[in-house]
Formats: sequence, C-alpha cells, structure tokens
Amino acid sequence: MSDENNNSVVSARNISKSYTLYTRASQRLLHMILPKREYPKFEALKDVTFQVDRGETVGIIGQNGAGKSTLLQIVTGTVPPTTGTISVSGRAAALLELGAGFEPDFTGRENIRLNGTILGLNEAQLEERMNDIIAFSELSEFVDRPVRTYSSGMFMRLAFSVAAHVDADLLIIDEALAVGDARFTQKCMRFLKDFKRRGSILFVSHDMGAVTGLCDRVLWLDHGRIRAEGEPARVCEQYVASQFDGLIARPSENEIAPAKNKSRSNAQAPGQDEVVLYLPDTPPRESVLGLTSCSPFNPNANAFGSGGAAIVDAGIFDRNTGERLAQVREGQTVDLRISIEADDEVAAPIIGFYIKDRLGQHLLGENTFWEDVPQHSIAAGQSICTVFSFDWPAMKAGAYALTIAIADGSMADHIQRHWIHDAIIFEVLSSSSRHGLVGLNMHRVAIDYAPVQ
Repeated sequence: MSDENNNSVVSARNISKSYTLYTRASQRLLHMILPKREYPKFEALKDVTFQVDRGETVGIIGQNGAGKSTLLQIVTGTVPPTTGTISVSGRAAALLELGAGFEPDFTGRENIRLNGTILGLNEAQLEERMNDIIAFSELSEFVDRPVRTYSSGMFMRLAFSVAAHVDADLLIIDEALAVGDARFTQKCMRFLKDFKRRGSILFVSHDMGAVTGLCDRVLWLDHGRIRAEGEPARVCEQYVASQFDGLIARPSENEIAPAKNKSRSNAQAPGQDEVVLYLPDTPPRESVLGLTSCSPFNPNANAFGSGGAAIVDAGIFDRNTGERLAQVREGQTVDLRISIEADDEVAAPIIGFYIKDRLGQHLLGENTFWEDVPQHSIAAGQSICTVFSFDWPAMKAGAYALTIAIADGSMADHIQRHWIHDAIIFEVLSSSSRHGLVGLNMHRVAIDYAPVQ
C-alpha cells in the first residue's frame, strides 16, 4: 500500500468499530443513565488501515460478517468509527443496501431528486440531468410510479443511474450488480470500466471473477481485520483456499486398519477394471446436455461508430438446415451470420464478434482479419453477409452477450464503422461445464484401477 499523499481519495487509519450488545431494550436506556456500566461488545472492525488512490479500483472481499459493509458505511459517513480516523476527498456516490436512501411512497422521479440532492446536485443540475438519468435507467414507463412497486432489479437500475450522473470522484458499490438483468449489468460494467479512467471505485463482492476482472488491488477482511492485501488474483486465491481450511479430517489408525484387511475378492481385478464416469452419449445426471437460449437480434442495442456501414441483422443458424435458432446445444455446429449494408465504400472491412459474460469479460471471439489474407472492399450500396462457422462451446450456466462490429482498416489502424454492444443475449440454461467459465469438449472420463498391493 502506498504512503498517504495528496493523491489519495480515501485514507483510513486504525479504524475500529464496536457495538454494545443489549439483551433487553431497557438496558439501552439504563446505559445512557449509567454510562460506566459494562455490557458485552461486538467488534465489527479492528485496527483497519488502508487508502484508495485516485484512479484506483479497490476490491473488498470476505465472508458474511467480516465487516465489509460496516467499513463502507464508515467511508460514506453514515456510521462513525469508534476509534481511528477516516478522510474522503471529493464527492462519493454509494450503492449500498438495495433500496437504501429511497422513499418507498415517492415516485422514481421524486427519488431521483431526493438521491441527487443527497449526493450534492442542486436543483438546476438535477433538472438538466433528469432525462439522461431516466434514459440510462430505461425506466421511463415506470419513473412516475411509487418505487415500492419496483422489483429489486428496477431499484438497482434507478440507484445506479443516479450514481452514474453525479460527477462522483469515488463510487462505492456493495453487491449492487448482483440483481440486475444481463443486458443492464453489461451496461453498468461498461460504465465502470470507463469511470476507472477518471475516478476511484470501492467494490465489495462475493464474485471472485468480478473482483479480479475489475479491481487493481484487493483487501481481504476476516473477522474485522485485514488478513491480506495486494494483487487481486493472489489475494482471491488465498481467500478461496481459506474456505476449505480444516474441512478435511485425517482418518485415525483404527479407521484405516479395516480397509487394509479387506479380502481380495472385494478389490478391483488387477489391470482390468475401470469405471467410466462420462461418455458424451451417456452424460451423468449432473451434466445434462448443454442448452442455450438465444434472444432475437436487437437493432436498438447500445452502439457507436463513424457510419458509412451498418449491421442490420445477426443470428445463430443451424449449419445443416440454415434455420435461425432460438436454442442451441453444446457441440452443435452453427453459423453466426452478420448482415451488413454499406452506404459508403468500405475499403478494408474487418467484421468480428466476441462473447462476454455478465461482467463484461471477453470469453471468446474472432474476426475476419488475417495478415496473410487479402481484404476485399465493400462497394457503396452493397449488402454482405459474413459467416463464422464453429461448434457451440460449453459455457457455464448464466447470462452472456454478443458484441459485433465492422471496422475499416487493419488491426493496428482502423476506423470503427458500427459497433453494437449486446446485439444478442444468450442464456445458458444447462451446461456440462461444471468448473470454470468455458468447458472442454470432453470425449471420455474414466478411472483405471491399478492392482491392489
């Protein structure tokens, strides 16, 4: 951790927070009258020191009850520390408990004004940004309804949209993205990655993939203390390993002895017996044949580009029948077809795609540029269809999105003509990938039993 300097946005020194535990409500009143009387205490934080520099994203991980939310409440100023000092430079916008800071009987629009005012915007700034906030949230048809009628995902949309438009120096996020739908979560992750260029982020999550993908540094809180701090992948690996400490007990000698004395008739035949755990045509119950649902192409998805050529359609098609697919199976040979119309000549077109998970992490993709293959121009007024043929991968169950684009030039120097985020949303309903984000094309799993010695 760097020394405290003028570049720090958050500087916390020796922060501790304790709560007095009362068994009866009357004890609270009695303690006010007799403050010297001792009661049991719970120490939520113990001597925590850290800082967040400008432009830095710091993750906070730990088990439930480790003190993560308490620390964020101290940073935002909603809870004072028992001992220690905390300083925050600039404007902070927080997304803490779902719905925190919202008045249930107020409409969405009224809550935008309320939250914006709390975060430091004046009336003129709120009116100027109101339409942008509503547009970002995509809640225009609900914004004049009471927020008590909102779903958890709608709460998150509204809260994130306000926080995204208050010119904050620091964003504080506590598991807020866990309740959003796939497309809006992608939108939030794009905003956060752009925000990292100009501001700082404190990010609490149980999703280790999100932490390692977004953060520059990680603090691991354990029972109110910082147990480790440093590079995200290393700290997250230590944290995950700690979850299994002490869970595997060694058998005693008495437990081992009977196994040694088993009769030979109960053992596997030497060199002959193997147990086949998996074959593609007989998948185990835990690995049902993978199935992915594909949304229609969304021509109104978030996009950018200089123009001159436009992506007008995209879809997943059966390689053999040519049928557009609403569902696709693992291993099925498919065509990803991308249809483009050119208004101007595109001298050196590059058409490509990638599939990303709900956190915006790129899993796989391809494009039409190869160094040793000549590019062919698209004439003004011409329509083309680019086809990528491949076997559909095994992806872990969850939501994914397809990004597609056409550029003009080379990989090192090009102009983006049309780039579409989240053109198609995929929902992996079942998967043979039980570990990791993308599974292997597994042909066979078996155990060959060696002779018993």
